[in-house]
Amino acid sequence: MGSVAVTPVLGGVIGFLLVAAGVVGWLGGFARWWAVLGAGVRGAVQLAVVSLVIAYVVRSWWLVGVFVVVMFAVAVRTAGRRITGDRTWWWAAVPIAAGVAPVVAVLVVSRAVPVTGLVLVPLVGQLIGGALTATALAGRRLLDELEQRRGEVEAALSLGLPDRDARLEIARPSAGTALVPALDQTRTVGMVTLPGAFVGMLLGGASPVQAGAVQLLVLVGLLAVEAVAIAAVLEIVARGRLTRPGPLSRAA
Repeated sequence: MGSVAVTPVLGGVIGFLLVAAGVVGWLGGFARWWAVLGAGVRGAVQLAVVSLVIAYVVRSWWLVGVFVVVMFAVAVRTAGRRITGDRTWWWAAVPIAAGVAPVVAVLVVSRAVPVTGLVLVPLVGQLIGGALTATALAGRRLLDELEQRRGEVEAALSLGLPDRDARLEIARPSAGTALVPALDQTRTVGMVTLPGAFVGMLLGGASPVQAGAVQLLVLVGLLAVEAVAIAAVLEIVARGRLTRPGPLSRAA
């Protein structure tokens, strides 16, 4: 399959679908049409800017490094603020870095993918995005669980368990729920969904085998990243580093 040409027809189709989504949301009474249109316009502007930035960034390794650091910083801020409103939000940097860094190191050292800016920037971006999602889901779920089962944590403490062990006893069974989206995506790939990397490579002219291999690499890489991130979130929550204001909080 050939690549998709950027033509006025493509722009018209995108515009038509965006307006249709806004009209359906408005008629159905579940979304404001201007919110839908605004989201589409914002997405178009952001993609245009990012496309131009990436085209320039990939020419220099130090610019690639700066771009990755910016992606990481935004992910930390986003995940941290989704989890908590207090000053411990920056601990979200630990699980994101712990998940992404080893996987990127393996890919680079093994040369499983071409070590070029054009390949690494989108690949690392996907891995950081996966770590962000897993960190936010796990952090929110674990802190919600500790708040809702506060009495059980206090009971464990009264029995002589250390703070960390008392929190782990309650929080650990819930941690795995944050990995469910990645597991479902991997289990159903090719049968229910055709993810972006696969479709993008096909549209770019790659063979189905090449597209499938790259997509599998991305999915398994995301599984590894998210599993490590969730384990790290569980540990820092249990140690009272990532908290919310309340009786179970500890100073970071």
